[in-house]
Amino acid sequence: MNDRPRGDGEPAEGTPEYHWLYGGGADTPPAPTPQSGSPREPRPDETRMMPAMARPTNEPARAGTPPTPPPVAPTPGQGSTPPPSAPRRRGFRFYLRIVLALLLLWVAYLVVVPIYAWTHVTKVEWEPKGDRPDDQPGTTYLMVGSDSRAGLTKEQRKEYATGNPSSQLSDTIMILHTGSGPNLLMSIPRDSLVDVPGYGTTKINAAYSHGGAKLLVKTIEQNTGIRIDDYVEIGLGGVAGVVDAVGGIEICPTQRMKDPLAGLNVKKGCQQADGRTALAYSRSRHTSAVGDIDRVKHQREVVAAVGDGVLSPWTFINPVRYWRLTNAIPDFFAFGEGMGPVRAGMWALAMTNVGLSCVVPISDLAVHWDPKRSKQMFDYIKEDKTDDIPKGLCTPTGLPKSVTG
Repeated sequence: MNDRPRGDGEPAEGTPEYHWLYGGGADTPPAPTPQSGSPREPRPDETRMMPAMARPTNEPARAGTPPTPPPVAPTPGQGSTPPPSAPRRRGFRFYLRIVLALLLLWVAYLVVVPIYAWTHVTKVEWEPKGDRPDDQPGTTYLMVGSDSRAGLTKEQRKEYATGNPSSQLSDTIMILHTGSGPNLLMSIPRDSLVDVPGYGTTKINAAYSHGGAKLLVKTIEQNTGIRIDDYVEIGLGGVAGVVDAVGGIEICPTQRMKDPLAGLNVKKGCQQADGRTALAYSRSRHTSAVGDIDRVKHQREVVAAVGDGVLSPWTFINPVRYWRLTNAIPDFFAFGEGMGPVRAGMWALAMTNVGLSCVVPISDLAVHWDPKRSKQMFDYIKEDKTDDIPKGLCTPTGLPKSVTG
């Protein structure tokens, strides 16, 4: 129907007509057949279409549609309100700091008070010159209870029934050994007959009277072979002062004791004793047939009771008691040269943890040391083998077990 002549470049009849916008014609390659799942790459001359974004809707999600994530909570500190527990935690930390500060102050008090008291302690020269036993395992302390009235007022001498103010004898002599085995506290009766260097055979307490601490240490070392490592001296009023500082102690006499010379009058059985009574109890020697032997047993009993009082938790909780006890030490105790507060503390702890308590083995009430049994005892101490000491060797009176029952 259209008989107009075709110009150059026009397609022949029957051939699809090429359109400048939509393409087509014989020279145009056929468009690839779209395959399922793979989008067709648009031609350069096609208009590209951007995918449309779905509008938010409140309708329920269809199957296969991912759920809408929940809203994210704001980060604390960016305008959000802190949780209710935050102020409570801050208050707890505040009170915790206060408690810690108080604890530190209390620990400082417990440390500073003994250091202050130590500056007032009297030191004693006690190490003798000349030959001495070699160093031995463990630590051995010599504890001497002097009956010196120095420091006591006229009223105190009357109260304690001490008598002569010029007396200067070793009223109590004890060896305390601590090491690998149980701690041993061994009394040496002051009437023990031994060889005192330069004075022949005489009572051991005469050594203190003639030459003080040095001669007493030398006498003990030469007669026992035991090396003394540290020296502690207790004045007559020391017992009373310390007992009162700990609030009294318990004593358990096995009989009624009435001794006017010592100022003692107590009933049989366990009872509370103040400083004056405890001192009289440890000094009395006229209420028993064994005299001085029974007295040293009471002295060890008082020492152990004082140790229990010193280590009582109430001592460290009550600041007044702690102050009184600590500051009673310089008034009544003297320590050997070379002994510092740390070693003094070690002595105090050892004294309060005595596993074996006895008298040096003796053969009679004269008082002569038993040659065989006393040597055995001294060897156990020198070798630091207190856990091997037989029961029959360590007795309350120093006499054999068969004699003491």
